Amino acid sequence: MTGASGFVGSAVARLMLIEGFAVCALVRRNSNRQNVTGLDLDIVEGDIRDVGLLRQAMKGARYVLHVAADYRLWAPNPNEIIATNVEGTRAVMEAALENGVERVVYTSSVATLRPSDNGAPVDETSPLSEADAIGAYKKSKVLAERLVERMIAERKLPAVIVNPSTPIGPRDVRPTPTGRIVVEAACGRMPAFVDTGLNLVHVDDVAAGHLAALRRGRIGERYILGGENMTLGQMLAEIAGLTGRRAPTIRLPRQLVYPIAYGAEAAARITGREPFATVDGIRMAKYKMYFSSAKAAHELSYRSRPAVEALDDAYRWFRDAGYLK
Repeated sequence: MTGASGFVGSAVARLMLIEGFAVCALVRRNSNRQNVTGLDLDIVEGDIRDVGLLRQAMKGARYVLHVAADYRLWAPNPNEIIATNVEGTRAVMEAALENGVERVVYTSSVATLRPSDNGAPVDETSPLSEADAIGAYKKSKVLAERLVERMIAERKLPAVIVNPSTPIGPRDVRPTPTGRIVVEAACGRMPAFVDTGLNLVHVDDVAAGHLAALRRGRIGERYILGGENMTLGQMLAEIAGLTGRRAPTIRLPRQLVYPIAYGAEAAARITGREPFATVDGIRMAKYKMYFSSAKAAHELSYRSRPAVEALDDAYRWFRDAGYLK
């Protein structure tokens, strides 16, 4: 599998080991390995764009799980995100075909789906076009998913696609953009919010969805692995309840936040640190990113716990790991 040292990938790797799989994990040399320390993994160092290395690492493997992705809403060079997510996916799928693996589980994202204009939850029948994708991350995931779909149709790639929504929970080391919201809110640094919504899911439920897709998913199909739809205001109120703080009540128009995002990105180009507010993030906030996991529930017996439990696990992990200062 790829991405085992990451947030979602480490949850998948842990579950695979519990279920008795022998796991060979491709990990970059400079990756933070906190999430794989102590795990009984066969680690291979390298880059997911190295087809030769991938071909060698996959020898004898029955299954491939491609979980790795560059999940950033901003980067000094956006082409880095596209190169990792698109060319890395191409290399992994080529190596899987050459090795004749039985099944591939490709971790896509709900970023490849078009949110509804009225806030109604959408399902797998609502694909997003490349032209409508906001930012490098969404564009890269759309391009990568379409690439996998073509390889399934034209070259008989035995792949199942899963589309996690917004994972939260323990071991978010970096943390992810959503994890940063949890940290900032828990520290009382989010006194206001914009009117948007998202679908929160526990990272361990996403991992269980991967295993279900490996065992029961239909080749060529994609499955949303989501949880509970809630507004950003509701999410912040739940975090406030966990921390004993007062929930923020100031709702800002998106237009007022753009100058903050532009300023944050300008500062990030100087400091090299990823900004908390991004222009693309504010543009995405126009839509409530609500999704339905009914297909995964029906075909994979997928289940997810309430969002407040996921937020509680995320908060406790960040607290115990020293992030809440």
